[in-house]
Amino acid sequence: MLGMRACPFTITLAAALAFAPLAVQARPAMLLPDAASYGDGDTNSAPGIPSGIQCVPYARARSGVQLYGDAHTWWDQAAGRYARGSRPRVGAVMSFPSYGPMQLGHVAAVSKVIDARTVLLSHANWSPIDGRRGQIEDNVRAVDVSPAGDWSEVRVWYAPLGGLGTTHWPVNGFIYNQKPGVPERTAVLASAGAQPVKSRIGADFLKGIVPEASARPRLASKPTSSGRVLASRTMANDPIGRIIASRMR
Repeated sequence: MLGMRACPFTITLAAALAFAPLAVQARPAMLLPDAASYGDGDTNSAPGIPSGIQCVPYARARSGVQLYGDAHTWWDQAAGRYARGSRPRVGAVMSFPSYGPMQLGHVAAVSKVIDARTVLLSHANWSPIDGRRGQIEDNVRAVDVSPAGDWSEVRVWYAPLGGLGTTHWPVNGFIYNQKPGVPERTAVLASAGAQPVKSRIGADFLKGIVPEASARPRLASKPTSSGRVLASRTMANDPIGRIIASRMR
């Protein structure tokens, strides 16, 4: 009886072991999150990430914003040192807090403003490319998907999907490479690389022009047949004046 009871169990266990590899193979592939799984700091110390470029040193190099440490600390670090706001500008740093698998946050430099809700970013260690993290992506899209249109939530281009990622990532705001308190219009012009308006008149345009004070004609009084006194030009280099004067004689 015991032997007979053991047989079904033995067969069942053997069958399970035999089909186990098939069950593993049939498991659907896990979707990758559309951002770096561990977030970003100043080093490559996060476990499981091959050597590559982290977002922090790359954003620092692209923007000139001299902040250090984990990306999620940049927003608070910038207080009192750099201007901050909710509007994208070229050269500004988009600051992401810790969120989900992105434990250390993220920072990215704005390379171009397309419209009120679309920018291009240049950043590192966001998408895995060719199976490797720590890669640089230049001029990739980020779209404001916040209900208020205040750039508090964005979707970001994710290479494995070939388009915008599906996650709505929260954003702290933008860190500008300037001191706090600079008027906004001045800051916008500066970030756009505006140059002082230059005159289109060439340097030789004023050559030969005599200042008004020294160009006043000397007047000579000349009586006419009617007894009136007329003033005539006596400038040596005034041929038109001479013709007019000769006809008035």
